Amino acid sequence: MTEQTIGQSHLNIGGRVLAAIDPSVYSESVAHYAAWAAKRLDAPLEYLHVLDRHPEHAPSSDLSGNLALGARETLLQELAALDESRSRLAQDCGRALLGHAQAIAVSFHGVQAESRLRHGALVDTLAEHEAQVRLFVLGKRGEHADFARGHLGSEVERVVRAMHRPILVVSRAYAEITRVLVAFDGSATTRKGVEMVAGSPLFRGLNIEVVTVGAPSDANRRNLEWALATLATAGIDGQGAIVEGEADDVIAQQVKSQQIDLLVMGAYGHSRIRQLIVGSTTTSVLRTCRVPVLLLR
Repeated sequence: MTEQTIGQSHLNIGGRVLAAIDPSVYSESVAHYAAWAAKRLDAPLEYLHVLDRHPEHAPSSDLSGNLALGARETLLQELAALDESRSRLAQDCGRALLGHAQAIAVSFHGVQAESRLRHGALVDTLAEHEAQVRLFVLGKRGEHADFARGHLGSEVERVVRAMHRPILVVSRAYAEITRVLVAFDGSATTRKGVEMVAGSPLFRGLNIEVVTVGAPSDANRRNLEWALATLATAGIDGQGAIVEGEADDVIAQQVKSQQIDLLVMGAYGHSRIRQLIVGSTTTSVLRTCRVPVLLLR
């Protein structure tokens, strides 16, 4: 395992932890997990709140054109004043959210954090800062997600597809991480994931489980042996298993039965595990998994 190979994981290079905070129920969890990661990585931490107008919540029609000139001008002035008031309120709310996140980082994790309030689209804002980011952290659903139906937040899907840095998608409640499950299929993406786990201080001292979904073939055994040997070389006594079945079902079962606190998996590709991030299978894993998921590219 060379330094060049490890460096390609992004978690093992310089840069900050950037956490996206919004008014959803995930905001405190995001604040906690981001501070946890920043402390273990010894990386700068920044909380970001993006103010973005959501057209779906705006009035459906504008009747000002049907009014007399004087009444129309008065109405437009009142609407402008209302927009200005809403903008100030949104900024005040954003600053309060960021301040609360910073307080969590200091009080619970002993980590100082910067904060940033921006206007625009979340994906564009994250992409603008990606070159300086080591790890993104965000909740699996935003403030406008359909919790009743259990849908994955559309913003989360867009961010995962657009970014090239590792992304930690956190669960609703924060819990200390001690046990990690790595989804591994022997592909280049998941091999890089194992090398990242072996080389990153994020995982130092944690219990690592490696699962390969598939038949107990010679190829799968060799791949799993390589993964465990890579971890062992880094001083990590990992455990491994080959389990037959559908990838999403097996991973969910392993998370539950092994009492896993964090799932690590590749984000894109063509194998059964790496396809999880494309289409319904990934949506199912992220939607139903009750632990944070670290997605690698």
